[in-house]
Amino acid sequence: MLDIGAASHIGKVRSINEDSYCIEQGNVELYIVADGMGGYTCGDLASSIAVETIKDHIVKHIKSELENELIKGIIHEAFNVANRAIYRESLSNVNCVGMGTTTTLALYLNDNVYIGHVGDSRAYIIKSKQIKQISSDHSVIAELVKRGEISQNEAKIHPKRNVITRALGTSSIIRSDIFFVSNSDIDVLMLCTDGLSNYVEDEEIKDVLISCKNSGKCSEELVELANSRGGYDNITVITVKKGKAI
Repeated sequence: MLDIGAASHIGKVRSINEDSYCIEQGNVELYIVADGMGGYTCGDLASSIAVETIKDHIVKHIKSELENELIKGIIHEAFNVANRAIYRESLSNVNCVGMGTTTTLALYLNDNVYIGHVGDSRAYIIKSKQIKQISSDHSVIAELVKRGEISQNEAKIHPKRNVITRALGTSSIIRSDIFFVSNSDIDVLMLCTDGLSNYVEDEEIKDVLISCKNSGKCSEELVELANSRGGYDNITVITVKKGKAI
């Protein structure tokens, strides 16, 4: 039994919420967050196209009896379909040239949780009261940190800290990260856009996810915390807890 809650907020600075999210609990358990950007008013369009297209593709094609590699292939193709849809829209609308979106999803199926990821939105898990970021940021600063050229502290103030290296819709071809984690290795899963992760430390996120009573409250408290730090970006959080206390 899963306890699911989500919250999304425009923040205190932006005029439009360009984030989108999805909670799908029909034939599949699917959760998606997306953070759009580009054009005049097209970031929200890009993220909504991504969420709806990916959801529809996965719901249509996923079956519980499929093997892991086939499931991963369907998720990969869902990202490709969404990428093409956003890219076509950007070419047909002069106001939307260059629009794109990050997208991170979690699909609960059988005994696994499948993660699909493009951009710098994040997937975190908590197990035995330890937090771990299981997605890898597709960003300039993540590459610099990985190569040892800057520290984590330097990354927080780097002038290119908001520059991502992958996004759906910005080119005709996209590379997505697709992998799975055993459900037994997860007490809490949380998906978020960078409006949270840029302003709230991982340990602070962990403390909220462990201490709050339910997933809805967790998501709301995390959004409030990001807003208390200035609310400089849109903030979206989906929290998925197992039905027992951690």
